[in-house]
Amino acid sequence: MAGSNAELIGQAYRAFAAGDIPAVLERLDADITWHVPGRSPLSGDYRGPDGVLDFFGRCQELSSGTLKVVADEILADGERVVVLSTVSAERLGRYGSSPEIHVWRVVGGRAVEFREFQGDQETEDAFWAA
Repeated sequence: MAGSNAELIGQAYRAFAAGDIPAVLERLDADITWHVPGRSPLSGDYRGPDGVLDFFGRCQELSSGTLKVVADEILADGERVVVLSTVSAERLGRYGSSPEIHVWRVVGGRAVEFREFQGDQETEDAFWAA
């Protein structure tokens, strides 16, 4: 992992894993757009740190606090940072784990955009909607 944008995003993932949400939010721009695809209760566009907090809260509520996001590899070039990740959680007695690709845009030392891509959108939607 090289470059300041990659390190910034890596710090955000480590902070999230440690439960340090204020440290995650420090890395986000006030106008960040956060896009989650699909048709699950988590899908949609979230705006600003308050929107991201809403998304995090929904994730934790639906997973009873079991959501984990691991940055397996971080790739960066210019404003773009791509994170190959594994996301796992328990929901209603079921365990789910899936690969995801997270694409970030970082400008001026702040994350201004996040887009999530699931390895299997249909399975992801079914897991969160159950």
